[in-house]
Amino acid sequence: MPAQRIRQPRVAELVASRLRDDILTGRLKEGDVLPSQESLFAEFGVSPPAVREAIHILEADGLISVRRGNVGGAVVHLPSAERTAQMISMVLQTRAATPGDVSEALLHLEPICAGMCASREDRATEVVPHLQAAIDAQVEQFDSPSQYVPNARRFHEAIVSHCGNEPMILLIGSLQVIWSAHESSVWSDEYHPSDPMEPKTMRAALRDHQRLLDAIAEGNSARAVKLAGDHLAAARRNTLAAASQKTIEAKLISN
Repeated sequence: MPAQRIRQPRVAELVASRLRDDILTGRLKEGDVLPSQESLFAEFGVSPPAVREAIHILEADGLISVRRGNVGGAVVHLPSAERTAQMISMVLQTRAATPGDVSEALLHLEPICAGMCASREDRATEVVPHLQAAIDAQVEQFDSPSQYVPNARRFHEAIVSHCGNEPMILLIGSLQVIWSAHESSVWSDEYHPSDPMEPKTMRAALRDHQRLLDAIAEGNSARAVKLAGDHLAAARRNTLAAASQKTIEAKLISN
């Protein structure tokens, strides 16, 4: 049996790999600008076309964006739940997945994060203040219907982002971004120009959030899981009853 030939990586791929490592290991930070192409030619000892192709590779990865003009340059972007969500939403749209599918996934996954928050020994300092801040914002802006959904979503995002497990934060956070985009579009002025959401629904959700915060603060993991599940089920019913798109719309993430 003849041995398989191993393709040698192109020079551009090697340069892109080095720069990618610099971004992912933190040597290059969010918002940093890559050295000029002339500097990269000299640093790597490669031809201008190889550097330009390496930059195109990183741009396709979503790790940089290239600015043109007098203040041009390649700006570094770290991977994030938002960028991951955009890719996931495109895949889901090609598979004709619905917002209901996404919210069903969150109905199973987000309560796990609530239980993990309640189980953290450092929850009093690393979890509770963030949830309380989200509730305070809801209370302060309760009479501003346009702010209700964004403020409510921040409470849910805080539960996931402070559960203490990075893979879950990324994956569940990405699903939250997709659902939040759909939820925001449903309760926008386009759908409900006069009354985005019934005040009684908003008050009930705020009570749910406070009860969930109390359970997490007490360290009652089982109660936190149940409260989160019950609340998400109610919120899901309200939004899907108001409007349900046939499939996920990836453009909502872009917007």
